[in-house]
Amino acid sequence: MELGADPFNEIKLTQALRKDSTQMASNAALIAPEMTRRKEPLEAYPLDSMAMVGSLDKKDVPTALLRINGLIYPVRIGNYIGQNYGKIIRISENTIQLREIVQDATGDWVERTTSLDLQEGKK
Repeated sequence: MELGADPFNEIKLTQALRKDSTQMASNAALIAPEMTRRKEPLEAYPLDSMAMVGSLDKKDVPTALLRINGLIYPVRIGNYIGQNYGKIIRISENTIQLREIVQDATGDWVERTTSLDLQEGKK
């Protein structure tokens, strides 16, 4: 009399281990380039300490202005900011869009998109 599938079935164990191995490889591939590159100065500050205070186009290159600790910093697409490997992927007149790499609840590295919006009239 069979009550259910054998939890120690060799085929099922092999499939589960292969899936875990593939997931770990993709996680490593996601974070590896970030671990080997030189950090940029604005990666020392958390995003919530930054405020977008303006934008401009310098020679057709969109540039955003960030205020951090009372100082203004220009940033462009491709720059890194924040403490979660935040790479600027888009700058508009009133938003900076970032691609961050963070660990989820299970410890896997995942990409997420976040943004900083223009802080008009705030000091």
